[in-house]
Amino acid sequence: MSRLLLLSAVGLWAGTTLVLGRVRWFSRVPLIERLRPYAPNPSAVRRSGGLLSVESFADVVGPLCRSLGQTVAKAFGVNEDLATRLQRVHSPLDVTAFRVRQVGWATGAFGLGVAAAFALGFSPLVGLLVAVGAPLLAFLVVEQQLATASADWQRRVFLELPVVSEQLAMLLSAGYSLGAALQRLAGRGHGACGRDLNAVVSRMQQGVPAVTALREWSQVANVPALDRLVAVLALEGETSDLGRLISDEARSIRADAQRRLIEIMDKRAQQVWVPVTVATLIPGVIFLAIPFIEALRLFSGS
Repeated sequence: MSRLLLLSAVGLWAGTTLVLGRVRWFSRVPLIERLRPYAPNPSAVRRSGGLLSVESFADVVGPLCRSLGQTVAKAFGVNEDLATRLQRVHSPLDVTAFRVRQVGWATGAFGLGVAAAFALGFSPLVGLLVAVGAPLLAFLVVEQQLATASADWQRRVFLELPVVSEQLAMLLSAGYSLGAALQRLAGRGHGACGRDLNAVVSRMQQGVPAVTALREWSQVANVPALDRLVAVLALEGETSDLGRLISDEARSIRADAQRRLIEIMDKRAQQVWVPVTVATLIPGVIFLAIPFIEALRLFSGS
């Protein structure tokens, strides 16, 4: 009982300190916050808290959550870099913020699992399984959501790539330079490729060459068809018929998309027969079993 009271007091003290750290009349405003309105770019100045504040608490917990989340993700076979996946889906979160949110969901699931185990009167073994399984399930659900969003973005890029390639080929054949063609497509596009091309154009406006920005996009997207297209676009200064080469590559990408669509249709056609087979197999086994059992009974009786 005394340990429970001690833990409750520590938790109450920590929570009260964090809450009062946000109250203006209780905590003194730091010097950097008072000088923020006079800065040339106030949004670029990082907000900082005191020693006992939510910001300082996040600065301490963030690296721990990042390391713990990376270890658990690798233990379950997730090897792709988290920063690349977040950049691929244009997530507003960075790696630390994502891991903190992930560990937060796992901690909440742990508390709910322990409370449910005590409330329902589970045995110690079942309670231990619930207490361990609930946070792991919450952790993996958040990880799976990001993996699903990443795979869906790659699929959208692959499906939109033939149209984008054909438009790029027409613009290059009409006399546009590669940078001007990319800017026109980025300004007129509204899909996954259009959003990615906006990032490519932003990199170009920062002084990065167009081919380098496209290679960065292909590394983040991780789509083989896009890698082939970027390899063709890298020949901009070495060939005079770049539009024809891109048109050929667009036809190749469209053929790959058609083959993938046919493969999906074949798989779904095979899946249709699964319930039909099960529905016909079970009654057939029953009808065959009845005379077989009756014959065994007659022979055994004779």
